[in-house]
Amino acid sequence: MPEIRVTPLGAGQDVGRSCILVSIAGKNVMLDCGMHMGFSDDRRFPDFSYITRSGRLTDFLDCVIISHFHLDHCGALPYFSEMVGYDGPIYMTQPTQAICPILLEDYRKIAVDKKVVEITKHIHDNTALRYLELLPLSWTMQEPQSTSNAFTPPLTLWLLFPCILIPSACETPGTSPLMLVDDELEIKAYYAGHVLGAAMFQIKVGSESVVYTGDYNMTPDRHLGAAWIDKCRPNLLITESTYATTIRDSKRCRERDFLKKVHETVERGGKVLIPVFALGRAQELCILLETFWERMDLKAPIYFSTGLTEKANHYYKLFIPWTNQKIRKTFVQRNMFEFKHIKAFDRAFADSPGPMVVFATPGMLHAGQSLQIFRKWAGNEKNMVIMPGYCVQGTVGHKILSGQRKLEMEGRQVLEVKMQVEYMSFSAHADAKGIMQLVGQAEPENVLLVHGEAKKMEFLKQKIEQEFRVSCYMPANGETVTLPTSPSIPVGVSLGLLKREMAQGLLPDAKKPRLLHGTLIMKDSNFRLVSSEQALKELGLAEHQLRFTCRVHLHDTRKEQETAVRVYSHLKSVLKDHCVQHLPDGSVTVESILIQAAAHSEDPGTKVLLVSWTYQDEELGSYLTSLLKKGLPQAS
Repeated sequence: MPEIRVTPLGAGQDVGRSCILVSIAGKNVMLDCGMHMGFSDDRRFPDFSYITRSGRLTDFLDCVIISHFHLDHCGALPYFSEMVGYDGPIYMTQPTQAICPILLEDYRKIAVDKKVVEITKHIHDNTALRYLELLPLSWTMQEPQSTSNAFTPPLTLWLLFPCILIPSACETPGTSPLMLVDDELEIKAYYAGHVLGAAMFQIKVGSESVVYTGDYNMTPDRHLGAAWIDKCRPNLLITESTYATTIRDSKRCRERDFLKKVHETVERGGKVLIPVFALGRAQELCILLETFWERMDLKAPIYFSTGLTEKANHYYKLFIPWTNQKIRKTFVQRNMFEFKHIKAFDRAFADSPGPMVVFATPGMLHAGQSLQIFRKWAGNEKNMVIMPGYCVQGTVGHKILSGQRKLEMEGRQVLEVKMQVEYMSFSAHADAKGIMQLVGQAEPENVLLVHGEAKKMEFLKQKIEQEFRVSCYMPANGETVTLPTSPSIPVGVSLGLLKREMAQGLLPDAKKPRLLHGTLIMKDSNFRLVSSEQALKELGLAEHQLRFTCRVHLHDTRKEQETAVRVYSHLKSVLKDHCVQHLPDGSVTVESILIQAAAHSEDPGTKVLLVSWTYQDEELGSYLTSLLKKGLPQAS
């Protein structure tokens, strides 16, 4: 029995280190290769030992697919390629391939700033240290190449993991690119919103298919469009469930509330810290504040982590087809990512007096510049930190959102948090309503939830099963879900056969099965259904007609000819819409159905009606047989 097997190596009942192993029709595909932001030891990486216990991973895996550039989806790639030893094909979109090195380099700098030796002193095998040492050695500088089909950015990961670029899965529905990994394995990309270059993927082998969403957003925003997918009806949909129980309020209300809190804080002389990741929500909130500052003519400075605005602007220019329609239309006249009020941030500015707004990375306050600024500003109640997205357990962001106001920092120092803490969801993940919307659009046979918290996933699982009447699964890390699949064989139908059906006035209905009579021809592993006439012509065969015959016994003492006349008269009166004829030889015909009366060999008072028909008139033949078995009306 064919089956699909799915094992989360990460993100099973958890948010972080997304990594899903899928086995489908003999092919093995690994979806994403992320790291967990809440850990600094080996737990940050997926458990790759589940892939295979013996042999090289490259020999076992057909390919790896990366959905987007966030580190919880791609951060373990250097470890996977350099230390685990995978050197097979890796598929990702062009923006993802270009931006991945930037975020990995950011992560490397953060780790160096935290003194790598201190991070790893409790790790017996020193894995993290070796992992970090790999990053700068594995990168190579290349000159940009100007080609029409692909872009090689100045800083790439060719030595780290040679990747295969997937063509643009742009915002316009119906334009999903298709790629062949080999003769059997196909990959199709769908626009996911979320961040620049994010894509959902359909993996297809023969008639079996799996859709993996990665992270996606069903709501359009100021610089990206909404995720979309066609009715691909996969055997399995693997979807993120970060906000499995959340239904967000109006986006306009959230933006108004955000601007009000920022404005009030700077008006009273306070400082606002907004931890963000380098690309994505950062650009969304920058556009929002830039417009507000211009309208209100505010003078308080807004800063962004040094260099990231320039890099973001560069990549948004390069990958304009991945933004929304408004950005694409106005980009030539006005670049939305060139900000008048937002300047590059210098570390010395954190100690400057007076109000200011600072966007700093990373977004979960687990390290880096955002954490350094937070430590300096946390003791002043006039200041505010606004967390615009999800924070995984173990990060400082998660702790302060959970209500902790005394934090144990490095060196056992205790930091008292007096500044105001606000959570305002500008996350680019789909909420519960968006997840249900995607399931409804794709119409999968089964759903599997990943990238979420167990209790919230359980609630969403019940909702999906109730509303869509499909099985829903939520495996933990290392747990395998096995789904039996019913193999289907695609059959092409000839145009002539379809025209003949249409000529009968029977319009097709996608929701109702339709019975077609024809001849099935198999040639070169392909199946076609054609009319019997076309089949005979193609195969050079003579026609042999097959007829079905049924015996009906009637009590009638008259002669056979008189019985036939009675049968003719009865059918003529009942079947007014059919051609009923009485032939000279005494037989009766109704369309292609032939009825003959004969004497019974043992009972002279009984006549035998022989009713025969071709397979085309099987329904009418069965009806006539039932009608005649009820007997003939008495002669008046």
